Amino acid sequence: MSWKVTAFAPRLVVEGALVAHEDAWDWDHEIVLSGREIAEDQPEEWQLEAWLDHKPTRADKSAIAALFAQDPPKLIVEELPDTDWLVASQEGLEPIRAGRFHVHTPDHPATQEPGVFDFVIPASQAFGTGQHATTAGCLAMLTHMKAQGLVIRNCADIGTGTGLLAFAALSLWPRTLATASDIDAVCVGVVDDNAAANGMTMGAGRGQLVMTVADGMEHPVLDARGPYDLILANILAGPLVSLAPDFGKALVPGGHLLLAGLLETQEAAVRAACRRAGLRLAARMVNGDWSILWMRKRQG
Repeated sequence: MSWKVTAFAPRLVVEGALVAHEDAWDWDHEIVLSGREIAEDQPEEWQLEAWLDHKPTRADKSAIAALFAQDPPKLIVEELPDTDWLVASQEGLEPIRAGRFHVHTPDHPATQEPGVFDFVIPASQAFGTGQHATTAGCLAMLTHMKAQGLVIRNCADIGTGTGLLAFAALSLWPRTLATASDIDAVCVGVVDDNAAANGMTMGAGRGQLVMTVADGMEHPVLDARGPYDLILANILAGPLVSLAPDFGKALVPGGHLLLAGLLETQEAAVRAACRRAGLRLAARMVNGDWSILWMRKRQG
């Protein structure tokens, strides 16, 4: 069985709690957090949800309540049936169209529209089916980057999840060397399965994808296959700030960095970290509450 703790509050309050969570160095990572609006017609009313694999202790509830700056909302604790909640939350998702990409689950048919890349991404244990605003925003930004004439020969997708963004880059630049990584080992099998389902080739050559398990940029495979002219990172604002220097070092002069997973309220901190790493803003996009940033490394 698993447990969930829910707190209802205005959007800015929940966003503040999510930011506090990223800055909490002693956070128990067995407690998984997310925030979302209660309903589409109530965009300013949000809920913070925390999932645990045990009944929340007093210390657990105190840690969650401490994420709120003042007057924490009531915490509602409930026991949940033994269900894969990530898969369940993605079942029945509608297809999305972002840039030149159409992404759908196996429940929906492929598009036959000329010039559109179609991907089937089933609900899985990994993040990145395309429906989240950050993933869709990255697909749209990649389309924009291609339209601006970018030629990519070597790219890396850090925190790949399902492999979708790496597949998208390979579709736009079919002769690129591509590397994908994730901190979660379960993503290896997920990416392999999704590659097979979408006609993508796993391997070390051009037009192929290498998958590895890595924490950030620290891995021999990532070192050996760099430097890169494009790095994709759809993760969280805190890790993006921490990894900015590593991203800068791993890019060729004039190389490109596509960042997502940050709320618009977190954009200033991420951009400041990128500036310190020698990166400047080339373009930005806002999808809902989320910022998608195209950064570029100085030429010299």
